[in-house]
Amino acid sequence: MNHECAALVIAAPASGQGKTTVTATLARYFRNQGKRVRIFKAGPDFLDPMILEQASGHAVYQLDLWMVGETICRQLLAEAAATADLILIEGVMGLFDGDPSTADLATTFGIPVLAVIDASAMAQTFAAIAYGLTNYRQDVPVAGVFANRIGSERHYQMLIDALPDNLTCYGALSRQTDAAIPSRHLGLVQAEEIDDLDQRLATLAEQLIIEVDLTLPSINFSPAEKNDVSPSFNGLKIAIARDAAFSFIYQANLDLLKDLGAELRFFSPLTDDDLPAADSLYLPGGYPELHLEALSNNKAMHKAIRQHYDAGKPIVAECGGMLYLTESLTDKDGAQAEMIGLLDGHTVMQARLSALALQEVSLNNKKLRGHTYHHSLFNTSAPSVAHATNPNADHTNEAVYQSARLTASYIHFYLPSNPEATVELFQP
Repeated sequence: MNHECAALVIAAPASGQGKTTVTATLARYFRNQGKRVRIFKAGPDFLDPMILEQASGHAVYQLDLWMVGETICRQLLAEAAATADLILIEGVMGLFDGDPSTADLATTFGIPVLAVIDASAMAQTFAAIAYGLTNYRQDVPVAGVFANRIGSERHYQMLIDALPDNLTCYGALSRQTDAAIPSRHLGLVQAEEIDDLDQRLATLAEQLIIEVDLTLPSINFSPAEKNDVSPSFNGLKIAIARDAAFSFIYQANLDLLKDLGAELRFFSPLTDDDLPAADSLYLPGGYPELHLEALSNNKAMHKAIRQHYDAGKPIVAECGGMLYLTESLTDKDGAQAEMIGLLDGHTVMQARLSALALQEVSLNNKKLRGHTYHHSLFNTSAPSVAHATNPNADHTNEAVYQSARLTASYIHFYLPSNPEATVELFQP
């Protein structure tokens, strides 16, 4: 059944323009009006969805024409449209950056684009950037622009006066300080770490300037033919690390594991002294480097994970989860802490980004897609069983390491890209 729903892609000329803040603010603004809002995140990001989930009150799923695929993207949009009044999609990087880009996503599904421009250090040039975004590709439906981080009413008036007559500025946000959402080296701070996030979002929604009525036409979202997943786990119990150190996991991954018949049991490597009873273990990415002392000192958890490994039970460790299994982890300040040591080698945090790329890797002749994004280097002599490829001709080809039933990599796997490969990873 087709479903109609208003939708908008929130894009920008570059990263750092404030897309997440504007998307979250619009979501809270429309929720305050009684509208049901669903948000998606273009690209593979984990941190922005945490903020957007708080703003919308619903889980946020990734949309990516390559990693997720057009069929699943179409299905996710149709399912959201069935119960929502408005769908907001936060873009990734700049509007035309990457292949596929946010612009490609907008054109594929016929969704209008609102271009967010950081106007904090410009005046009439705002109009030039707006004009360029609107005219660079004629197939991209740019509905209008949004002025972010304006300095004053006068500043805002200068910006909109400079726009061509056929370009609409839908609204603005001031150069807020108290309500700003903090960030760190991998992006925004995790939502659970911002104690007053709800108040910040409420303040932003109050500060929001809506220049014209943001009434959007409804779009007909037709569901794609869905490939039903046959349960294969039959009650398999999977222990999943989830706390401030390990939180980078796709909601779609959790959905798939449950659809396959698994029972998910969450635990904290920071505070728990034992694993929940489980057949398999999933250690997702996160910020282990920010919790060196707690992770290193929790020897009871180290012992529990080693016993799980020694029993020949599966372990899947992604990025930060992999770092936790190495011999040691050193943060940017040079502080080193002992980790579990199931993987030979040591990890050192770097001052700059080490890798950022979409990835596809073949494990037992089954291809899994995902992405990598990290600021660390893993120094190891351990042999790899596979190396990923990148669809954008990038030279980032992350290794996959396996030892007994342990599979570890810097790659954050998007498990729905291959349910059969997922079963092989977690099935004892």
